Amino acid sequence: MNPYVLMILLSSLGLGTTLTFSSSHWILAWMGLEINTLAIIPLMAQHHHPRAVEATTKYFLIQAAAAAMILFTSTTNAWITGQWDITGMPSPATSTAMMFALALKIGLAPMHFWLPEVLQGLDLLTGLILSTWQKLAPMALIIQTTQTTDPLILTSLGIASSLIGGWSGLNQTQLRKILAYSSIAHMGWMIIVIQYAPQLTLIALGTYIFMTSAAFLTLKVLSATKINTLTTTWPKSPILAAITTLVMLSLGGLPPLTGFMPKWLILQELTKQDLPATATIMALTALLSLFFYLRLCHAMTLTTSPNTINSAPHWRVQSTQTSLPLVTFITITLGLLPVTPAILMLTT
Repeated sequence: MNPYVLMILLSSLGLGTTLTFSSSHWILAWMGLEINTLAIIPLMAQHHHPRAVEATTKYFLIQAAAAAMILFTSTTNAWITGQWDITGMPSPATSTAMMFALALKIGLAPMHFWLPEVLQGLDLLTGLILSTWQKLAPMALIIQTTQTTDPLILTSLGIASSLIGGWSGLNQTQLRKILAYSSIAHMGWMIIVIQYAPQLTLIALGTYIFMTSAAFLTLKVLSATKINTLTTTWPKSPILAAITTLVMLSLGGLPPLTGFMPKWLILQELTKQDLPATATIMALTALLSLFFYLRLCHAMTLTTSPNTINSAPHWRVQSTQTSLPLVTFITITLGLLPVTPAILMLTT
């Protein structure tokens, strides 16, 4: 892709997210979401592969439907209340419809079916943008509208996302689908606590972005898209294989890695809110997600390559991409847990 066109598209991504962040009017927020969607469409279809074109078409149709639902709901709310403020949605019907539209935007269960299929058709770097940056603007709107949304709906979305994200990832062999179901599960953890402690949602979102970025970038360096490909990781680069294992365990939420921090804080907050049953269900769904991360770790470190594999083995890791972002994300993913008190002080 032409570097000038790439610069314009990336600038448009930043502009759309910034516009949504800074707006208090539903029309401006909707415009920001649309700029975001239109900017990532050429990035998704740049390889002209049938799978990429199919994924781009699916993504465009889903996002267009969600945007139309947001516009319809905000217009209905303005007709009822006479104002367009994002935080002013007293009607249960409009607040519920808006929450489901935003859930469709970010892929919360049960509106999650498009996300694994779309992510599977993209290259790893575009999938990284879809899994991280594209979550920011809808999450900002969800945080602003959560106080007018029925708590039962938020709890149901959170439990369903965590359960489906963990359960559906168990039988997957494609790494991009596994990361897609990981995204669904992590979104469930953020939604479950958003009504009680929005700052914990921000902490969970930040740690998720760092961990997912580290996972996508390491898989990009390894040129790995299937679990079978990971079996040749250790002979190619033992250090990178060990680091990737720790990144996957951090995504699973094992201490003393960074991924344990948001899960621990969220379970603690649910317990404080006198919701032990919800906290127990969330803890059990975390075990489902941890299982398929352990499958990846087992493939990378405890198995050898079979005699016949479906992909050609590359016995050297050759990468011309800059390593600074990769090193930064890996360092944060592996070592941020001890500064949890400082992070809590900054967010309260």
